[in-house]
Amino acid sequence: MHVYPWREAEITLTAERDYPNPYTDVDVWADFTHDSGVTLRRPAFWDGERTWKIRFASPLAEGRWTWRSAATLEDPGLVGQTGELVCAAGPDTQNRFYRHGFWRMSPGGRNVVHADGRATVVAGDTAWGLPWRATEEQCRIYAADRQAKGFNAALLMTVQPDMHARGPRDRSADEGFDVGFEDLPDGHINQLNPAYFQYLDKLLGILVEHEIVPVLQPVFMGFGWKGLSVAGPVVPPIEYARYCRYLVARYGARPAIYLVGGDGSGYEPQVAAGGEEIEAWDAYHQPAGIHYRPHADNHAHQDEPWLDFQWCQTGHSGEHMPERVADMWRNVPPKAVANGEPTYEHGGKRGRAEGWWQGHEAWSNLCAGGTMGVVYGSGSLWQWALRHDEPGQSKFFLAEGAGWREALDFEGSRYVGMVARILDGLPLADMAPNWEVTLGRRGLLVPGKLLICYAEEGGPMMTFGDDTPRRYRVIDPRSGEIVSEGSLDTPWTHPDLPSEGRRGWIIDEGGGPRVYICCDEFD
Repeated sequence: MHVYPWREAEITLTAERDYPNPYTDVDVWADFTHDSGVTLRRPAFWDGERTWKIRFASPLAEGRWTWRSAATLEDPGLVGQTGELVCAAGPDTQNRFYRHGFWRMSPGGRNVVHADGRATVVAGDTAWGLPWRATEEQCRIYAADRQAKGFNAALLMTVQPDMHARGPRDRSADEGFDVGFEDLPDGHINQLNPAYFQYLDKLLGILVEHEIVPVLQPVFMGFGWKGLSVAGPVVPPIEYARYCRYLVARYGARPAIYLVGGDGSGYEPQVAAGGEEIEAWDAYHQPAGIHYRPHADNHAHQDEPWLDFQWCQTGHSGEHMPERVADMWRNVPPKAVANGEPTYEHGGKRGRAEGWWQGHEAWSNLCAGGTMGVVYGSGSLWQWALRHDEPGQSKFFLAEGAGWREALDFEGSRYVGMVARILDGLPLADMAPNWEVTLGRRGLLVPGKLLICYAEEGGPMMTFGDDTPRRYRVIDPRSGEIVSEGSLDTPWTHPDLPSEGRRGWIIDEGGGPRVYICCDEFD
C-alpha cells in the first residue's frame, strides 16, 4: 500500500469467529516498524460484525513501514497479520496538517506546534452537539463558515451524554439525536453502536478537510445537553478508559485534541483513567487535557505526564475574568492554559456577550496567559438547536430567535477566529506574559523574537530593553487590517510629553482596539 505523510491509511482485519461483545471482549493492535528503526503502535477498533480496523499516518516523509497485528485472544484473523506501507511525498495540498504534521505541545509545554515545529494558537469553536445532531450537509456549512473565519478547532461531545434524554433517533427531528452507546441511559458504555461512529467518521472527516481539529470529549461531566443527568461521572472508570482508547484508535491517525475531562472538577476518577489510557496508546502525542466547570481549582493532575493543558471556564454571565487564566499560568509544573468556555454570545439573553465583547475577551485571555489559544461559543449553536423554537431545549442556553444556522452568523465569531489569522506564521512557541518591556500594556514575549500586546483603546506604546524585536505592526483586531508599521529605531516625540524624539515607540493614533506585534520575521 502506498501512503502519504500525515495522511490516514486504513487496514482491515477480519476475525475468524464471533464474540459475545467484540467491543469489550477483544483488544487488537499493530506495531509499525520503519526502515530507520522507528516503531509506532496503533490500537485497532471494532467496526461491526467481525471487522476490526487499524488507522495509521506516517510521521516520516518517506520510507517503508512493515506492520504486524496482535490481540488479547488467539484469533488467526486478528493475530499475526502482516503488511507493508510505502510512504512518499503526496500531491500538493494547502491543508496545513498534511504540510506541517499534527499538533503536539511546544518544547516548553505552553502552546501547540505542528510536528515540524511551526507554532500556532488554537482558535476553537464550541459545537458540542454536532456529532449526534448534525447531518453531513449541515456539517459542511458549519466547517466552511468556521474555516473562512479562521477557526482551527471545534469542541465536541463525542456522544450525547444525558442519561435521561429522550427523543427520536433522527437528526432532523425535534429533540432527535443519534446514539453512540445503547446502554448509556443505564450509566454504562459497553454496547457500542458501530453505525453511529461510521457516521461520525464522515462528520469529523469534513472538519479535518477544512483544517478544523476535532476536540474530542468522551462523555461529558457537567451540564451535558439538557442537564438530564450526565453519564460522565457515573460510567465506571474502566469503561471510560476503554472508550478513550477507542477514540485514539478510530480518530488518532488524523488531527485531534483529547479533552479528557469535560465541565467537571477534573478529580473524577474517570479523568485519570482516560488520560492514562490516551498517553499509553497515542503514538503521535497529540494534546490531551481537561476542561473545567466554573467552580473548580483548575489544576487537577497538574503533575501528571499525560496532562498537557488546563482549560478553565468563566461561566455565562457576560463578565471578563482574565485573572482565571493568569492564575492558572502560575501553576507548576507548567502546562498550556486557555479559557475553554467564556460566555456564549447571546446565550439566554439577546445582547449578552455580543459582538466585540468576544474579541476583547479573546485577546485579554490570550495576553493574560491563555497562550494555548482562544475559544468561542454561542447560544443555540453549541447544542445544535434545529430552530429557535425547537421544544425541549434549555432557555438559559438558547439564543433568542436563533437556531444553529442563525447562530453561525453571530458577529462575535468573526473576532475570535481572527486571532488565529492575525498570529499565523509568527514564532509563537512558548510566549509568556510580560509587563517589563512595555509601559503598562498587557503583552506576551518571546525574547528577541516576538512581542504581542493588546490595548482596548489603542494609542502609542512605549517599549523598553533589548528583548523586543525592532520591526512592528499595529493591527485592528476587528478587521485584521494593518493600521501602521515601522521600526522602533525611528525616533519619535510624543505630543503630550516634554521630551525630544526617542526610540522605542510604536506609533498609533488610537481610537479603537489595537494589537501591537514586534517581530523581525514578518513575511
